[in-house]
Amino acid sequence: MTTEIGVIQEKLRTSKADAAEPVLKEHERVDDLQRNGYRIIQNRENFCFGMDAVLLTGFAHAKKEDLLLDLGTGTGIIPLLMEAKYQCRHLIGLEIQADSADMARRSVELNRLSDKIDIIHGDIKEADRIFPTASFDCITCNPPYMIGSHGIANPKAAKAIARHEILCTFADVAGQTAKLLKPGGHFFLVHRPFRLAEIMAVLVQCKLEPKRMQLVYPFVDQEPNMVLLEAVRGGRARMRVEKPLIIFREPGVYMPEIRDRYGY
Repeated sequence: MTTEIGVIQEKLRTSKADAAEPVLKEHERVDDLQRNGYRIIQNRENFCFGMDAVLLTGFAHAKKEDLLLDLGTGTGIIPLLMEAKYQCRHLIGLEIQADSADMARRSVELNRLSDKIDIIHGDIKEADRIFPTASFDCITCNPPYMIGSHGIANPKAAKAIARHEILCTFADVAGQTAKLLKPGGHFFLVHRPFRLAEIMAVLVQCKLEPKRMQLVYPFVDQEPNMVLLEAVRGGRARMRVEKPLIIFREPGVYMPEIRDRYGY
């Protein structure tokens, strides 16, 4: 184990149970990720991962020697998929909601990945107090897309927190990422196109230079509903726009690229 991982794990030291079949709680289920035989525990009454998390892991890239952090990991879908695809030397998921962090931790144990993935219950806004500065090669994030909590019946509900900027803003995410990434480190995120101008401005302000962008369209004749972005800490000002990614050929039928790249 490298010094960097040792330092981080010393700060996060927790006991880890032996891998075993999970004891599911009320409304929980186990879903097959169809990657390396991995499975994930989710609660159908709360927020479950969607296509955006899957597309982000396909858009991102990492090396086997990389140390990766996923901010707002939810039930741990991104660390699990990134480990399956890239076999990073170590991955950490940070999640503020205790129930989601517990599910993510049990999913890690279920897949016998406790030596590769840590799940930490904590606040994105305090990430620089949890982890050493400039310690990660890659950071991923599928942040809340919507601004504020206007019109939400229960701002404390898990779905509301996952979808709306109730507990943190994109500026919080970018600011913490800038502190925790190594110089030249990569930041991968998925967001909504209607906030693209704001996102770009915040990234540049935090010295996270946008380097690659891809718009995602549900159908060829509809507007994009997602944007995938890669930024580099301290990178030079030059960005590549990749060809559009279209999800469906017709309702319920995925485009060939989606089937080829993601197995749908």
